[in-house]
Amino acid sequence: MAADPEIVNGTPSKSTIQRILKENNLKPHQSRYFLHITDPDFFPKMEHLIQLYLNPPQNLFFFDECPGIQMLKRLVPDLRTENTAKRIEEFEYIRNGTMNVLAFFNHANGKVHAECHADHKTDTFLAIFKRHVSTCPANEPIHYVMDNLSTHRGYPFCKIVAELSGVDCPSEKELDNLEKRVQWLTSENKRIIIHFTPYHGSWLNLIEFWFGIMNKKVSNESYGSPDEFKEAFEGFFVEWDTLLAHPFKWSYTGKGLHKKAVNRFTEMLKHDLNRLEISTLTKQLCLMNNLFDQYFHDVPVEDWEKLFAVLQFHKTTLKNSILNENGPKKKQKAENALNALSSTMEDYFRQNMRIAA
Repeated sequence: MAADPEIVNGTPSKSTIQRILKENNLKPHQSRYFLHITDPDFFPKMEHLIQLYLNPPQNLFFFDECPGIQMLKRLVPDLRTENTAKRIEEFEYIRNGTMNVLAFFNHANGKVHAECHADHKTDTFLAIFKRHVSTCPANEPIHYVMDNLSTHRGYPFCKIVAELSGVDCPSEKELDNLEKRVQWLTSENKRIIIHFTPYHGSWLNLIEFWFGIMNKKVSNESYGSPDEFKEAFEGFFVEWDTLLAHPFKWSYTGKGLHKKAVNRFTEMLKHDLNRLEISTLTKQLCLMNNLFDQYFHDVPVEDWEKLFAVLQFHKTTLKNSILNENGPKKKQKAENALNALSSTMEDYFRQNMRIAA
C-alpha cells in the first residue's frame, strides 16, 4: 500500500486513507495492548482479592510505585486548535531526568499518601512504608494490597513488617526462599497483612486507577526539572485529598474470564504455537490444568473440548518443541506440565465417553 506523499506525488485525503484501510480490512484503531494471564494460580489469587474488596477490612490500603516518570521539556508551549480545542504537542523535547511516585490509596475514603523520590529502591520503599504505618490507628490490623516486586517480598521487608506488627521476625534462614517469605507476609497472625496481586494482575490493584488520573493531570505536562514536577504533583495531591478524594467502587466479579483464558490458549495453540516461548508455554499449561481442576464448571464443556482437540492435534509438535529446548530444567517443567494436562483431560473425557476409549 503506497500512502507516502513522495511516492503518490500528493497527500492522501482522509477519505482515501479510510477507503484503503477498509479495502484491506485494516483496523489499526482496534489494536490495543493487554496483559495476558501467565500466573498458574491467577484465579485463586483474583478470587481472594475480589472477596477482600467486597468485604473490606477497616484499614485497607493499595500500594504501588509509578517509576521512571520522564521529565520532558517541550521546546515550545502546547497549542489548542481553534475549532475543537484539541491539544497540540510539540514532538521535540529535552530530557530532564526521571521521578518516581510511591503511593498508598485508602479504600475507605479515597485519600492518598504519596511521595516523590529519585528512586524506588528497597530503602526508599521501606522508609515510606514505615511513614504510612505511622499514620494508621495504633494497634489495629492493617491490610495492604501490592504487586510482586522483589522489594515487596524480600527479607528486609519481612523485618519491617515484624517490627511494626510487634512480633518477632523469623530468621533469614527460616525465610530463605520467596515462597516462605510470601507465606509469612500474607499470614493473618500479625498486625500487618500483605495481599499480593497475581503476576500480570496489576489491574486488580485499585491504586492503578488513581495513577491513571495522576498521569493525565500531572505526568503528561512539560517540566524543566524534577523540582518542577514535584511542585506540580504536590499541587495535584493537595487538590485530590481536599476536594476530589472518593472511594473507588469495585464491581468486577471475574465472570467470563475463565472462559476467555481457555479460548485464548486454544487460539495460541492453533495459530501461534511456534511463537510461544517455553516458559510461557509451561505457565499456560499449568494454568489450564489448575482451571480444569478447580474451575471446570466456569468454562462451557464445548470450550474444554476444543482445547483438548487442539492439544491432541498438536501434541507431537508440542513434544518436539519441548525436546528442542536447551535448558534441562525448563524442558523438564514443560514436559511435566504437558503430561499433567493431557492426562487429566484425557481421563475426564474418556470417563464421560466424549472420546473413544
